[in-house]
Amino acid sequence: MQITVSGKQVELSDALRTRVSTQLEAISSKYFDHALEAHVTFSRARSFFTCDINVHAGRGLQLRGEGEAADANAAFDDAAEHIAKRLRRYRRRVNDHARDMAHRARPEKARQIILREEEHPEHEAAEPETRTLAEAYATVVAETQTEIASLTVGEAVMRMDLADQVVMMFRNSTSGVLNVVYRRPDGHIGWIDPGD
Repeated sequence: MQITVSGKQVELSDALRTRVSTQLEAISSKYFDHALEAHVTFSRARSFFTCDINVHAGRGLQLRGEGEAADANAAFDDAAEHIAKRLRRYRRRVNDHARDMAHRARPEKARQIILREEEHPEHEAAEPETRTLAEAYATVVAETQTEIASLTVGEAVMRMDLADQVVMMFRNSTSGVLNVVYRRPDGHIGWIDPGD
């Protein structure tokens, strides 16, 4: 794992850099086989130190931990404990999900398409509500293959959080109906279930 340790208006000793690298390697190897990178930033605010840890732990998994204390080592310990707690929680959920997935059918295939809205002079007179999708979004920006997994609502929310997505479509394993979970602008989770 590539670890970057930096300080904002704080001089960092080699001993602190070594300690940070060693502990982060130990934490990440305990919960993930191949964490990619981590950025650790120390700063000072009035009479205490702050430590901010950002870990890219895997495909689509970003974790952040913060800590404050009277000295830099204690601030790092506080932030590292937050990271370890989150990794433990997600690893447990991923393991439970993997065991559960062994008894489920394979996910369905789907296409994910990103469209760009274009302004056409001949369509400017038309009201936006009357324009067809092809008229409003004429250019395909990206098209990728994706899967629609059979999940519970809790598992879908976990996957959406792990992948840092704002929306996820899934087949509800309880009802068999396509559902959507999404992150609302107020930070809460929304759930669309067209079933009865």
